[in-house]
Amino acid sequence: MNQGTSRRRPLSVIIIVQNEERHIRECLASVSWADEIVVVDGGSTDRTVELAREFTDRVFHNPWPGYAAQKRYALQKASHSWVLSIDADERVTPELRDEIRSILSRDDLPYAGFRIPRLSTFLGKFIYHSGWYPGYQLRLFQRNRTRVTERWVHEGFEVDGPIGTLQHHLLHYTHQNLKESFDRLNRYSSLEALDRLGGKRVRWYHILLHPIAAFFNKYIGLRGYRDGMHGFLLALVTAMVKMALYMKIWELQNRSDTTGSTENAAPDAAPPSN
Repeated sequence: MNQGTSRRRPLSVIIIVQNEERHIRECLASVSWADEIVVVDGGSTDRTVELAREFTDRVFHNPWPGYAAQKRYALQKASHSWVLSIDADERVTPELRDEIRSILSRDDLPYAGFRIPRLSTFLGKFIYHSGWYPGYQLRLFQRNRTRVTERWVHEGFEVDGPIGTLQHHLLHYTHQNLKESFDRLNRYSSLEALDRLGGKRVRWYHILLHPIAAFFNKYIGLRGYRDGMHGFLLALVTAMVKMALYMKIWELQNRSDTTGSTENAAPDAAPPSN
């Protein structure tokens, strides 16, 4: 691609939030250069909405319908053809900002979307191994060529067209303490169990062996040991997630066998941080 001198294509940033007053100001400050910021709040009871309005008047309320549906709603509110989707606990670095602006200024732009490497924290430390980095995320895309995947959790975007890859990373401030990790473990394993309910039946050995395999894959196969004690704890949390997941799938399958229904199996609305 040749670097052009045409005017930069305008960019909309979309963010879904709920009770994110701890993160929202720094998040929005990192994208204040965008042409439009769209914030969709699912029903915050803290100062999230108040703080968001310091940066944009495009703040919408939509009672929490689930991750995928909320991102779809936010995408519909974007005005510009190019969209950057981020979460409240993420930050766009100056280097990533400059790279995005440069790309959107090119005359020839054959891509429908771009994957962005993401650098995440665990207990206050950036994790470069354990399968977490570069952790590519499809977050920059053309709105009219993009759809949101239908999942309870780990929803994402799919684009119709070629995908490029950016070089500079997005910062992700997650798992700041073990309580947060365990809360996420419980919440996301419940949602993922719903996603995987239609699969193979869970047996006792799945509940035992999958967590063991997950630990060794994370710690040895993905070199989590290079992240020190943080890598060891991350591997343990990953194993716990697997155990909780298969236990919950078994519970849902057993409930379906007994009652013919998994109604009310989904957890209540949760803060939309990934």
